[in-house]
Amino acid sequence: MRITADTNVLVRAAIANLDPDSEDGRQSAQAADLLRRADLVAVPLPVFCEFAWVLRRAYRHGAAEIAASVRKLCASEKVVCDHAAVEAGLAFLIGGGDFADGVIVHSGRGMGGDVFCSFDRQAVRLAGERGHNAAVPA
Repeated sequence: MRITADTNVLVRAAIANLDPDSEDGRQSAQAADLLRRADLVAVPLPVFCEFAWVLRRAYRHGAAEIAASVRKLCASEKVVCDHAAVEAGLAFLIGGGDFADGVIVHSGRGMGGDVFCSFDRQAVRLAGERGHNAAVPA
């Protein structure tokens, strides 16, 4: 079976210390089983962005813990994703920014965008530190 995993499936699989008798605990076991049985797991970039956001906001995971979860998922031979965009997101996350901003900078550049523009000064700073042209609109 070749699947596209939604964020909720990946979050349930990543959060393993749930009460097995709760609905979340049952879903966690089901999600882990689904990922084990799949021949291929396609993970679109928006899923990684949501995954990082949910782990940070709902589960209060730190950047290093989120990065470890994402890297563990990407290391699976079954997982198909845009590894370069994921690494760009992780670089921003580890640098103190948002995973999604790193993905946006990477993807925009790949589509021909020369300058990353945002009112988020931290995102602009992180992009500049990583060699991208970036600016706050004036």
